[in-house]
Amino acid sequence: MRWFSHAIIEKNLLLMGVLTLITVSIGGLAQIVPLFTVESTIERVEGVRPYTPLELAGRNIYVREGCYLCHSQMVRPFRDELERYGHYSLAAESMYDRPFQWGSKRTGPDLARVGGRYSDDWHAAHLRDPRAVVPESIMPPYAFLDRPLNIGDVADHLRTQAALGVPYTAEMISNARADLIAQARPDMDGSGFTARYARARQGVFDGNTAVVTEMDALVAYLQMLGTLVRFSDVTPEQVRQQ
Repeated sequence: MRWFSHAIIEKNLLLMGVLTLITVSIGGLAQIVPLFTVESTIERVEGVRPYTPLELAGRNIYVREGCYLCHSQMVRPFRDELERYGHYSLAAESMYDRPFQWGSKRTGPDLARVGGRYSDDWHAAHLRDPRAVVPESIMPPYAFLDRPLNIGDVADHLRTQAALGVPYTAEMISNARADLIAQARPDMDGSGFTARYARARQGVFDGNTAVVTEMDALVAYLQMLGTLVRFSDVTPEQVRQQ
């Protein structure tokens, strides 16, 4: 029909707005409706758990300092990525992240699998003076993270996460402060802490036993990345190289 030509649509703002709204609505419904027809949009993977209070504090510092601007946490399913970083990233690994740290910007290496690759001392030294351990690094120093960590509101952080759907229990929230200190003090009894957070490690992450610092929290977070899932159990067959 001649009246339904592009020229007529482009000259009539009201008509263009209505047709644009209809088009966008159809596209949106096509994306949103299927999400309500499946039990879960993220496949559950054994081993994934909520962050410990110390790891959560470290993640908050990671986001606060803008580490995501130079480091992604997303290993793509390509041969060069798999050879350098390890198993490709799973959506389930980020199911408790708000916001998630996937991305495409890499000034530095991807950190999705950095946990356990270096010692706590290496991470602390690298954060304090990056060029002392990686001469070609352009990362700024973060020696100021040796200041004491604010732990007074850690229970509130867990409570907020629980309200958003993270499965923190009442026991985890009530013990948040004690669990945070226990993880940074391996000389303390950590039986309750380890019972609440599977595969969580105690350690003096910054090398200083006198006080729990922001450095402790950030290193604890980095050392956890990529360590929760046994990837051999997720994909028993060799990943097809692309």
